[in-house]
Amino acid sequence: MKNIRQTFVFFFILFVHATYGQYSKPLIYKINIKENIGSNTWVYLQNGMHQALNKNADCILLHMNTYGGSVAEADSMRTAILNFKLPVYVFIDNNAASAGALISIACDSIFMRSAASIGAATVVSGQDGSKAPDKYQSYMRGMMRATAESHGRDTVIQNKDTLIEWKRDPKVAEAMVDEKIVIPGFADSTQILTLTASQAVELRYCDGIAENINQIAVQYLGYSDYDLETYNPTLYDRIKGLLMNGLLQAILIMLIIGGIYFELQTPGIGFPTAVAVTAALLYFTPLYLTGYAQNWEVLLFVLGLILIVFEIFVIPGFGVAGISGIILVFTALVLALVGNIHFDFSGLSLRQLFRAIMVVFAGIGMGLALIIYMSSRIGKPGIFSRVALVSDQEGYVSVPMEPLTLVGQTGMASTVLRPSGKVRIGDQHYDAVSMKGFIEKGDEVVVKRYENFQLYVMKK
Repeated sequence: MKNIRQTFVFFFILFVHATYGQYSKPLIYKINIKENIGSNTWVYLQNGMHQALNKNADCILLHMNTYGGSVAEADSMRTAILNFKLPVYVFIDNNAASAGALISIACDSIFMRSAASIGAATVVSGQDGSKAPDKYQSYMRGMMRATAESHGRDTVIQNKDTLIEWKRDPKVAEAMVDEKIVIPGFADSTQILTLTASQAVELRYCDGIAENINQIAVQYLGYSDYDLETYNPTLYDRIKGLLMNGLLQAILIMLIIGGIYFELQTPGIGFPTAVAVTAALLYFTPLYLTGYAQNWEVLLFVLGLILIVFEIFVIPGFGVAGISGIILVFTALVLALVGNIHFDFSGLSLRQLFRAIMVVFAGIGMGLALIIYMSSRIGKPGIFSRVALVSDQEGYVSVPMEPLTLVGQTGMASTVLRPSGKVRIGDQHYDAVSMKGFIEKGDEVVVKRYENFQLYVMKK
């Protein structure tokens, strides 16, 4: 009886397996990479990988046609591909140049249309397209080589000699960046390596030539029957990709810094605050939704701002609170750009960290430039003429002009001037602005001029 039950269970399992197998088809999840490599394509790849896992896909197929793009996003994309748990294949439909070549080499298998090409990965300047300095080429060579080496190598015994054969020869990958690397029969010392489909097959950089995705699935993947789904980016994905562009992030940081500064220089809460808050939301929101910025990083940024404001309005001088606030704001802006959870930086490349620091520095630099420019233009003829109140009514003066007589006199700072504050001349207190640096309370000052109803003073 026991044997009969075991036999019945065995055949039942076979029946269920055969029935399930009959109706369960392999799922290929396709992600289109058909534009310049940048923040948009990086968002598409992230979202597509997430969707592929949710749908229990058997593999991901990148449908690629690109002339290249940003190395920073390409590095992030190739890292994500190398660490992904599902097989990732690429179908090069015409072009995989520069950053596209790096991403393709990271994939488990490369398939190409007969008229397609791959290579030409020299780093160029984003401004005029000229070749970048050698230090950038050196880094790109190393990244291309490391990506090719990640696929491993085979040990071959030939004529009693032990030979090492890379599955993808790293020297070929380097030759796509550096023309000095010679690949006999394919590129001499004057050419950057670009491979046609047949050449890529010969050098083991292409696993098969196909004219369409169905041919890849049937001929090379062995799927006689399969499902194909495509990731379709939404308008929200495109906006999020735009907001994660490095240049735009630097501009947002510029607006945050500029907005905070000009708000501190004016009474009440107005337009500069609205600009700074809007820029901060546009900066942190896509990073937060993508998983880069964590809750504590946003709180770190807010805490830094509170410390800076507290230092300016409450604590005399500029000390621990102000410096700590600046450090916290800078740290929050940088950490929001790199993937980490509770200061866990495992898997973070130095290139990603360097890029984040450079974006923040660029934003701060542009913010300072904006502050200097706006400060010099306010109240002068032009588009900024209405920002400050200027008198143009001849014969009428709405405020007392007695302070003109104070020019050249000395007094004492009755508050800290950073750069504005109050000074005491004789028995009277006057609003004043420091012309050079901060002036501490109690320092002796001299009045240099009277403009826009304010005294302009310097430390004596």
